[in-house]
Amino acid sequence: MSADFWAGYFSGIAGLLIGNPLDVIKVRLQAGGASSKSPTTPSVPAPGTYRFSSARALVRGTAAPILSSGALNSILFVSYNRSTDFLKTGGADAQAGLWTTWIAGAVGGLATWVVSTPTEIVKCRTQVSPSAASASNSWTIAKEILRTEGIRGLYFGGVVTALRDSIGYGFYFWSYELSSRFLASRMKDRGMDSAGQEAAKVLLCGGLAGIATWVSVFPLDVIKTRVQTQVLQPGSSSPLLGTGVSVDGTEHRRLGAIEIARNAYKKEGLGVFFRGLTICSVRAFIVNAAQFAVYEWIMRELSPKKGLSTPADVIL
Repeated sequence: MSADFWAGYFSGIAGLLIGNPLDVIKVRLQAGGASSKSPTTPSVPAPGTYRFSSARALVRGTAAPILSSGALNSILFVSYNRSTDFLKTGGADAQAGLWTTWIAGAVGGLATWVVSTPTEIVKCRTQVSPSAASASNSWTIAKEILRTEGIRGLYFGGVVTALRDSIGYGFYFWSYELSSRFLASRMKDRGMDSAGQEAAKVLLCGGLAGIATWVSVFPLDVIKTRVQTQVLQPGSSSPLLGTGVSVDGTEHRRLGAIEIARNAYKKEGLGVFFRGLTICSVRAFIVNAAQFAVYEWIMRELSPKKGLSTPADVIL
């Protein structure tokens, strides 16, 4: 396979491994505490009480994203490029407008729904599972969902995930293009066109795009996390996602995105939809910078004549 395929693949893995500790904290902050009496409360520590039993706990939930990153990237960028070509006017060499870029990014993000929803539900459930739980790894959780609910179970929360990805990737490509064009104009005016300065521009724009993306969809991501990490309280007949009967004979059902959002607002206020945003923003910038650094290094090793590629190789 080509050098850019391997560079993109391994840079994505590096980004996941570097960013996952912060992602674990983000997901647990979003999911909420276990003190609520609701039968579908995520079984996670209360905010501010995160104690990890080992270094292994900080890389929990990476298996699903690593296995799916190649397929997700392929779907995203093929859809984005084809949509851009279809929507832009003025010929193949014309520069796409910013709104065209946003729409094309949104189409690309929506197309990733097939891969991103199963990935997210397995990742999030793995990250919020207690370290000592018997079903606390990605493979075990995926098998249990398939056993109890089939393929449909892996797509629970798919609508809110699709909205998050569509809006988020729209703003990702849009914000990258906006900041890139601004910095390119400033660099041209000042005669700054060295390879090092160009690489710094790409890294900075990619990092800023990552932050802009998460700011634009963070409330949706909080809702998605809470929808997908619903579990029945200990002692119920169905410990994983799904309708079950608890020990007191009461039947419980999973809540939809609107119900989750309404209940979260009533109990915790507007601030709940931005819980973990700071951690997520720091992670987004670091992950994007790390991915570009690894990407450039591998490209130099495998294909010395090629320069730094477009930040379209970066995943959120």
